[in-house]
Amino acid sequence: MKSPETLQQAIVYFSDPERVFQYAVRLRWPDGKIICPRCESEKNSFVKTRRLWFCYGCQKQFTIKVGTIFEDSALGLDKWMTAVWMICNCKNGVSSYEIHRAIGVTQKTAWFMLHRIRKALQEGSFVKMGGSGSEVEVDETFIGGKARNMHVDKRERRITGTGGKDKSAVMGIAERGGKVRVMVVPSRKKGVLQQEVRNHVSAETALFTDALQSYDGLAQDYAHQVIDHAEKYVDGRVHTNTLENFWSLLKRSIGGTYVSVEPFHLHRYLDEQSFRYNYRATDANQINDAARFNLAMSQIVGKRLTYSDLTGKSESPHHGTTRTGIPL
Repeated sequence: MKSPETLQQAIVYFSDPERVFQYAVRLRWPDGKIICPRCESEKNSFVKTRRLWFCYGCQKQFTIKVGTIFEDSALGLDKWMTAVWMICNCKNGVSSYEIHRAIGVTQKTAWFMLHRIRKALQEGSFVKMGGSGSEVEVDETFIGGKARNMHVDKRERRITGTGGKDKSAVMGIAERGGKVRVMVVPSRKKGVLQQEVRNHVSAETALFTDALQSYDGLAQDYAHQVIDHAEKYVDGRVHTNTLENFWSLLKRSIGGTYVSVEPFHLHRYLDEQSFRYNYRATDANQINDAARFNLAMSQIVGKRLTYSDLTGKSESPHHGTTRTGIPL
C-alpha cells in the first residue's frame, strides 16, 4: 500500500499495527541503522513479538517511542499519527476537543498530546535571517482576551489598563520569500526588540518596521526603512504586510479554535502556527500534506515533554492532595 497523501488515506494506512510500526522506523532511522537512544550503540537485537529492541551496549530494552515525544505514552502509534497529521495540516489548528472526538481519547489526554506535538514542531536555528540583498520585516502584536468578550466580573479582574497591558507581547521577524520566526517578548521596549533583531537578522539587511520608536537606531547596522501606519500601510517595498498576514492567521487560530491560551503555553502555539506557515504550499514550494507530516515526524526525536514540565505539577496521581485525598 502506497504512503498516504490525505487524512482519510492516513487513517486507513496507520490502522495496521505492523505497517505503522515500519513507517515510524523508516522515519526515525532512514539509513536503516537502529541506534539505541540511550547509549547510541548499534549492537542490538530485535524482539519481533513485542516490537522492541534489546541493546547489548547498555543492556536495556527500547522501543520506537523512547527518546521521542511519544515516550511513556500508552497510546498506539495509529492515534499519534492521526493527531500529528491533523495538527500539521489544519490551517487554523485543531482543538483538544476535536482530537478527543476524532481518535477516541479523553480531552485531557488530547490536550497533552497536542502540546507534545507542538514541541516537535519547534524549530530553532543559530543561522541569522537576511543578508545583503534580502528584505526582512519586523513587527509585534499583543495576544490576550478582548474586554468586550468577557463577563463584567472577569473584565474588572483581568483588564487593569489599556492597550497591551495585561496581554502578552509577541514579536515576529519575517524574511520575504523565506520563513518567519516568532517569539514571546517581555515588553516592546527598545532594548528588548533591538536585541532580538540583532540576534536573528544579519547586518546590512534591508529592514522594514512600523513607526514604533523602539526601532530607532537600527539604521546604524541595517538598511532600515519605516512605514507609518497612521498615514498608510504600503509605500512601494516599504511595508510589514507579510507579518500582518501571519498575525491574522495566528489570531484566527487562537480566537476561533483554541479560544483561550494561557501565557505560560503561548510559545508552543506560536511554534505550531510558524511551522504551518513556513511549510505552506506556495508557487515556489509545492509542499503537500504528506510532506509536511513527514517533516514533522522527522523532528520528534530528543523533544520529550513530560506532564510535570508542561503543567508544573507532579505526574503522581496524589500530587496536590493529602493522604486522605482531600485537596491541599
